[in-house]
Amino acid sequence: MPFVKVYIHFVWSTKNRIPFLATKEIRQKVWAHIKENAKEKGIFIDFINGYTDHCHCLVSLGSNQTIEKVMQLIKGESSFWINKEKLTVEKFQWQSEYFAVSVSESILDKVRTYIKNQEEHHSKKTFQEEYEEFIKKYNFKRFDD
Repeated sequence: MPFVKVYIHFVWSTKNRIPFLATKEIRQKVWAHIKENAKEKGIFIDFINGYTDHCHCLVSLGSNQTIEKVMQLIKGESSFWINKEKLTVEKFQWQSEYFAVSVSESILDKVRTYIKNQEEHHSKKTFQEEYEEFIKKYNFKRFDD
């Protein structure tokens, strides 16, 4: 049996950054569902939260899991469920792009706190501003650069 401990901080947004997850009640339902569904699929979500137009998820990858497959399972099933439950007026979709960055065990608590405080964080900064910061901080290259 392999012993694996690889943490990934995922961030993804709603399609076109539409604030589909407008209320705290909707967000709590969605995060709880994502966590429960992930557990059923053998995906360990350490922490999840977000705001009206995006989600942050700290995941501990299993030895046979890939970033792409984890995102496909989480995003695909959750958008299907949100639409089935009619949690939004319009058809719900996640944006296809996402961020995935590795997290050192030494800063797990810092990342959990950051994810936990999304509502407060976004009272001062938009997701677009946060997105731009991620691009710079992690030196991501854009296709249009």
